[in-house]
Amino acid sequence: MSSTTHKTVLIIEDDPDIRHLLGIRLKHAGYEPIEAGNGTDGLRPVHERRPALVILDIGLPGMDGWQVLQRIRDVTTTPVMILSARGLEAEKVRGLQSGADDYVTKPFGHQELIARIGVLLRRATDEGEPETEYADPRLQIDIRSRSVQADGVDVQLTPGEFRLLLALIQHVGQILSPEQLLELAWDDPTTTNTSRVKFTVLRLRRKLGWDDPASSPIESVRGFGYRYRLMSEALAPVHAAN
Repeated sequence: MSSTTHKTVLIIEDDPDIRHLLGIRLKHAGYEPIEAGNGTDGLRPVHERRPALVILDIGLPGMDGWQVLQRIRDVTTTPVMILSARGLEAEKVRGLQSGADDYVTKPFGHQELIARIGVLLRRATDEGEPETEYADPRLQIDIRSRSVQADGVDVQLTPGEFRLLLALIQHVGQILSPEQLLELAWDDPTTTNTSRVKFTVLRLRRKLGWDDPASSPIESVRGFGYRYRLMSEALAPVHAAN
């Protein structure tokens, strides 16, 4: 993949002034912006151009941002940054639960926005990630290819979910606070958005089929954080043959 592709950022925003200003800021920061004014037009370059990151407005005409996010997550793990005037906590929670990697409210600081984009792209490339494998009775991971099996079943994870799982298995048995996980999995030095960790853990457990706290290797330690614990093979659920 070319370096240009790595720096391509898709902006799906119906306000032409905001879209234009974002494009200028991205160009100045060294990115190649692609602009779309609605969800339908925005999905086309997701398939054709394979952008490195998507900036997505929620309040789009016609197909709204939630529908666009779902369509994006159906076909790719490309990082998605939601850009919205809706600053309520419930909206942010919905965005993170729906698979967004970040949620920025309008009005926003352009320097902060560019910094957040850099963090998401840097974490998505995982240039420093070791080329190795991990395996225990419940979980198998090929870190190089990002393939994950939980209890023998292939699981598709978003980049954020994969990084969180990797942070946990790299510290097996160790309790990690939400602040530590933010720094390890999202390279977030501010460590203020701890709700991101909570809801990513919930999505991760659900995808891995580990919703039951008693048998889940991803353990919540009340008041402290989370840890990955090695479980007995006897606790692994049996998957019936089709």
